[in-house]
Amino acid sequence: MRPILLSGHTRALTQVKYSKDGDIIFSVSKDQIICAWYAANGERLGTYHGHQGALWTVDVDPTTTLLASGAADNTIRLWDVKTGKLLKTWDFGTAIKRVEFSPDGTQLLGVTERRQGHLSTIVVYDIVLDVEAEQADEHSLRIVCEDSKATVAGFSYGSKYIISGHEDGSVTQWDAKTGELLDSAQIQEDDMQITDLQWSSDRTYFITASKDKTAKLVAANDLRVLKTYVADTPLNSAAITPVKDYVILGGGQAAMDVTTTSARQGKFEARFYHKIFEEEIGRVRGHFGPLNYVAVDPQGKSYASGGEDGYVRLHHFDRGYFDFLYEVEREAEQANL
Repeated sequence: MRPILLSGHTRALTQVKYSKDGDIIFSVSKDQIICAWYAANGERLGTYHGHQGALWTVDVDPTTTLLASGAADNTIRLWDVKTGKLLKTWDFGTAIKRVEFSPDGTQLLGVTERRQGHLSTIVVYDIVLDVEAEQADEHSLRIVCEDSKATVAGFSYGSKYIISGHEDGSVTQWDAKTGELLDSAQIQEDDMQITDLQWSSDRTYFITASKDKTAKLVAANDLRVLKTYVADTPLNSAAITPVKDYVILGGGQAAMDVTTTSARQGKFEARFYHKIFEEEIGRVRGHFGPLNYVAVDPQGKSYASGGEDGYVRLHHFDRGYFDFLYEVEREAEQANL
């Protein structure tokens, strides 16, 4: 897969997101700028300016009408995707670490940082999918995470649950309407932070990444660990691919921990694992620092990774990717002939 380098940021990437149709990629970085790119060729479509601090997170609604972003300037901002116009700003006492729209786009979730006397919270706003509409000033739901700081969160299928990942390696299930705590499970090693949480296409299960060098596939309804993928480096991100039964993991040691030896060993790679059999099947090199985020086109045609090196690397899957059969799959196919 020959990569397309998306060069528009001057600092480390923090998140990359595809639109639902897979035709536009949005990226955010510590340089305070949101970039939009055409997924077909990597051409930059435009930029969104206004944040006054490092950007941590971005998401786009299912109709690609509204864009949400969260940053270290203690704000969530809502944008008109087409014009780049800033539509709404919500102010907080601390940084915003994750934003995510509900499956139907009518709600927006935000995860706030815990610091300076402020508790870690998950806030939800009701959203009108219209750039001319006046958006609500007040949140419709606020969940306080007292036991352990929430680092990531998102909506399950039908917006039934809010699932949050935490600093201590646990995941929590909340009622998305009332905010009631329903369940909690320790799925990673104690005090090994969950760094990412991404959904399957139907949102019935999700994948987590963690500093304990593992990624877990987890059922949304009972928080049962379905699969475990073991890497050889701390993980910052993990994504589930549609069409083929794979997951993609991204990470790498922090710069302060990297020696020249480990750098030569190529720790900065996207790792492909078979979703069912849990075995690594390939790696893609290219970044010159840790991969901070990996995202997959919802249509299954490509994936993108954002690195500490300031680049987004876009890979369109070639014919070999779709034709490839894992050994066990090949044996099963031959047995059916």
